[in-house]
Amino acid sequence: MTAQEQDMVARPSALTFDLVARCTTTKARAANLRLPHGQVQLPMFMPVATQASLKGLTPKQLEETSCRLCLNNTYHLGLKPGQKTLDAIGGAHKLQSWPHNILTDSGGFQMVSLLKLAQVTEEGVRFLSPHDGTPMLLTPEHSISLQNSIGSDIMMQLDDVIATTSPDHARIKEAMHRSVRWLDRCIEAHQNPESQNLFCIIQGGLDLDLRRECCREMVARDTPGIAIGGLSGGEAKSEFCKVVDTCTGLLPEHKPRYVMGVGFSEDILVSVALGADMFDCVWPTRTARFGNAITRFGTHNLKNATYAYDFGPVEEGCQCTCCRPPSEGGLGITRAYIHHTAAKETAGAHLLSIHNVHHLLDLMRRAREAIVDQRYPAFLRSYFSGLYAGDKTKYPEWAVEALRGVGVNLLADD
Repeated sequence: MTAQEQDMVARPSALTFDLVARCTTTKARAANLRLPHGQVQLPMFMPVATQASLKGLTPKQLEETSCRLCLNNTYHLGLKPGQKTLDAIGGAHKLQSWPHNILTDSGGFQMVSLLKLAQVTEEGVRFLSPHDGTPMLLTPEHSISLQNSIGSDIMMQLDDVIATTSPDHARIKEAMHRSVRWLDRCIEAHQNPESQNLFCIIQGGLDLDLRRECCREMVARDTPGIAIGGLSGGEAKSEFCKVVDTCTGLLPEHKPRYVMGVGFSEDILVSVALGADMFDCVWPTRTARFGNAITRFGTHNLKNATYAYDFGPVEEGCQCTCCRPPSEGGLGITRAYIHHTAAKETAGAHLLSIHNVHHLLDLMRRAREAIVDQRYPAFLRSYFSGLYAGDKTKYPEWAVEALRGVGVNLLADD
């Protein structure tokens, strides 16, 4: 370890991580993560409230889904309402009336999504505001300053993000090393380490050697938690799994592991088996706006005419506010009602957003219970069987192979 790395150990932390159980077959873990605004249980899914608002849900409705940690975006909040407003009100918790935990994405992902507007240099990212075209500069120091003003419980470093599908290996390598250097600048700029947790982000594209090198560098800096970034960008799922598996094998046991931008149920459950703990994605609310309901039997487009006379709940057995009958304190919303409103009224998307977010949070709850009870392999087999109606020929090959690598044979007879 270098002298610089020795200076970086034993940093202040505003979280505690208590490992509750390890799956004896896979790399899955169950843990309790205590943050400044309360405890959350791992593994977990984080709904994305990009601009301090989960589309279609009030803070109270989000709370009722059982969410205790949601995601805001630094880039967007820095543009509007802006740092001056955030400082005046005392941070994003007060701004959005959210008493629970917040994680902020640093803005690095916008390097990919707004690439036509952005130019990356060692200094930071120069881009044109999508609001009014004003030239702007996002540096590691400014990103951290914004996140300090937001007051998020978990802050992400500004990283240099390159799409995994990029053929420019030299640029991917450059971005990995720059992300390490930018982490050092983020650590130096962080003003509130006793109340806000700064997570590093592992980069390196699909090159496993680069990922291993980045893991070594980032782990040496001893941040309270560690993220695996740069995935979910169109790469093959088999390559995605190799990266997650490789990285988790090099990360410390006593810290949370966050795979960024992952939201499909299969992807999450396989990633949990590969040793990851935390996930986020806009998918559950975005797909709701297209009339899609996420269920344990797959995603169903309730705008289809077949649901016009379907008076059952969105998902049988679901305990979300929408699906529970009025006799149990719910709304008793039917598929027919969603069919009627999905294309005509915002109410349909609003109700499906409640259901979809609840579904993923409940999936994580059930996965955690299975890990604690040492039945996660059986849980995986049961889940995939339900999702594909028992037809094992339809199981995705990438999932079968990834799970086989951690001791689970999805194709075995029950």
